[in-house]
Amino acid sequence: MRPHEKLDVWKKSVDFVVAIYKATESFPRDERFGLTSQLRRAAVSIPANIAEKAARRSDKEFAHFLSNSQGSASEVETELLIARRLSYLQELNYGSLVSSLDEIGRMLTGLTHHVRPKEK
Repeated sequence: MRPHEKLDVWKKSVDFVVAIYKATESFPRDERFGLTSQLRRAAVSIPANIAEKAARRSDKEFAHFLSNSQGSASEVETELLIARRLSYLQELNYGSLVSSLDEIGRMLTGLTHHVRPKEK
């Protein structure tokens, strides 16, 4: 098992990506290269950044990539809001996705505090 596969935040974020893909299947076809693509890429970036640097020995570098995951999560949140305002997402689905994203954000914050090098 690779190091990132042991992390609950990675597992949760992979599940979130699957949910995003399912949610965006119903978006208008003319959004295929717009909001659909952007939302999917940003969502995929969350677990991808975790996986990319989880095997590194440097906690400082890992914390940096966790920060990148946090940034991608913020991007996804904005794109979900836009999709909701355009009525591409129903309120219930939007709420569920945002709730999952909030949990992932809290987990990323906790893991970042855990691996961030301590100030001396």
